[in-house]
Amino acid sequence: MDVVEALQRQATACEDLGSPMYAELLRLLVDDYEVGGASAELLSEYEGRSFGDAIGLRLLAAVHGLVLSGAAPELAAFYPSVGGTWDPVLGWEAFEQVLRSRLGEVRSLLTQPPQTNEVGRSAALYGGLLQLVAAVPLPVRVYEIGASGGLNLRADRYRYVADGRSYGLADSPVVFDPAWSGQVPSVDLRIAERVGCDIAPVDPLTPDGALTLTSYVWPDMPDRLARLRGALEVARQVPADVRREDAVSFLRGLELSPGHVTVVWHSIMWQYLRRVDRSAIEARLTELGAQATESSPLAHLSLEPHRVLTHEHGSDGYVYRVDLQVWPGGTRRVLGAAAPHGQDLQWHVN
Repeated sequence: MDVVEALQRQATACEDLGSPMYAELLRLLVDDYEVGGASAELLSEYEGRSFGDAIGLRLLAAVHGLVLSGAAPELAAFYPSVGGTWDPVLGWEAFEQVLRSRLGEVRSLLTQPPQTNEVGRSAALYGGLLQLVAAVPLPVRVYEIGASGGLNLRADRYRYVADGRSYGLADSPVVFDPAWSGQVPSVDLRIAERVGCDIAPVDPLTPDGALTLTSYVWPDMPDRLARLRGALEVARQVPADVRREDAVSFLRGLELSPGHVTVVWHSIMWQYLRRVDRSAIEARLTELGAQATESSPLAHLSLEPHRVLTHEHGSDGYVYRVDLQVWPGGTRRVLGAAAPHGQDLQWHVN
């Protein structure tokens, strides 16, 4: 995919998901790139990369990080995340100036893997976990691939409000209201282990780690920023083990545990994996599933995009499904669907 197409697609996604600022900024980047401006000097080497490389998000996060750290005060006046107001003319001039004046620094930041540890996806993972434990009432071991900072590993420590009921931790600083539509059971959920892996994990307990995670939140989306800041507070209270390891190696070292249900979960990370790695992960889950028993079951829970044909337009689109597969037996269920950041979550009637 060429850079212009990647930026245009990302602009559409930002617009659809509620960030008019980033949608506008990405379209201004397209114009700048096409005339050989500052962005061309930064991004031309990314021609031919896959959309999953998220080059647009990497660039925006790199600059947002400079704003959040106080290193780009001339741009801060236009970023709502630090109290500014976006202006497409003056804001773009300041953004372009940052690209030119900090070219080497921004280029270096572009090499880092995307770290979109979106807390909103916890609602899908937690709600799926409740449905699993209703059927398999055992303590849970959660193993997350592509865990980033491990914020979703603390999903049970957030509060979810739906249909007049409250789930999770009542006094949590992270609140989803409304969390979802549809029914989920209220069960006694106990997480015995919280372990994740990432090729470039972020430590949310450090100032640099918190800055990195915040930089990937879109500046004009205050609800997402509030959830992230609450999740960083929870992370300081609830330990989770996130290892620097690729997903295939991580799962090859995973074993089942008697008296526990072992859950492998992930959210919006499948696109970042090579096809060969996806196949290896699926093979390892099948292998572990063959070893599963009623006293040591295995579950695979995910929130990932699936391509569908939209009949209205005769073109491909995506549905972001919450899927659950449980062994022994390997039974698969589609539990529901949500938007990419976890909002508009709708559970299916079973």
